[in-house]
Amino acid sequence: MSITLPSGGAPMPPADDEKPFGSLGVDPHGSRRSRAVNAYLARVTWPMMLAAGRSHPLVTAQMIQRTRPGLNRTIERLSPPPSGTQVELVRETFRGGQIRGEWVTGRRAADPQPGTRIIYYLHGSGYVVCSPRTHRGLVARLGNRTELSAFSLDYRLGPEHPWPCAGNDAIRGYRWLLAQGYRAEDIVVAGDSAGGHLALDLLAVNHATRTPQPGSMVLFSPLYDPTFDLAVDNQRSGVHDPIINAVTARKILRLYTRSADPDHPRMRIRLTPEMSLPKTLIQYGSLEVMGADARATHDEIVGAGGVSVIQAWPDQGHVFQLMPRLSTEARQAVDTAARFITVTAPTRTEPAS
Repeated sequence: MSITLPSGGAPMPPADDEKPFGSLGVDPHGSRRSRAVNAYLARVTWPMMLAAGRSHPLVTAQMIQRTRPGLNRTIERLSPPPSGTQVELVRETFRGGQIRGEWVTGRRAADPQPGTRIIYYLHGSGYVVCSPRTHRGLVARLGNRTELSAFSLDYRLGPEHPWPCAGNDAIRGYRWLLAQGYRAEDIVVAGDSAGGHLALDLLAVNHATRTPQPGSMVLFSPLYDPTFDLAVDNQRSGVHDPIINAVTARKILRLYTRSADPDHPRMRIRLTPEMSLPKTLIQYGSLEVMGADARATHDEIVGAGGVSVIQAWPDQGHVFQLMPRLSTEARQAVDTAARFITVTAPTRTEPAS
């Protein structure tokens, strides 16, 4: 199946192909700025990741709790929302749990109301850091380019709230949107990193509970394997991520997953043909150790009979779309994601007169 982009954009490739980048005007070797930034990040972040990895697990948990506020503030400064972005905080009780998050409406986006399309955003975190505020810039930019408002979920994080708290929150948030009157086919699920794993979990649980699936899905550098074994193997094969040391990241993820059975169906998620999967776009950076997770996510969707378009962006790191100030390609990638969302809009049928 081929998905055609509007406004003269290049056609999306068949589901089992990766996107060629010449037609997008993207340097096949990555921009000079991206290469310089990644070299700098590798010099700065790898020593910190290695030091954290050598720490005792209990110290690592304390370290996450101490450093989380500062790390979040740094990301917020590096990825601010565009001017004119409006934010409405949500704090509600729903079906025995809490709905926490924010509506993000960009300057060019329509106000959220039932009957319109919206984005349901699940931020990345390693399940232990970040928030809707850290991702407000990315969510607003995606909303501006699609002219859609987005609900960005503030799910619970480890180590304070272990598995499957975040997944339960993501499921509750989706059902809350349905209860507000939004049609499932009008919901675009989008997420990055751990948010990708939350999105897959949502699809599987939707099927098990006979809840209608979202209309489409966009995933940036999705996590597929929460044991992080795929990423560790990818690193040992020679992939040198400028940001993430896979061995250390695996220890950090365990602060959330703890003693969860790695083969539990909500850990190792299996999709099947009867799940009515949404059309999906996956983007990842060619330098990241989680490229193996992105490819496994794509294979899982295609193997279940779904439509998945995967793009490996050259010389990019993990969730590069978050940092347009650091990566020229970030804007191009978000533009491409927005076009995908536009062309996968449900067809409206006019009522008979």
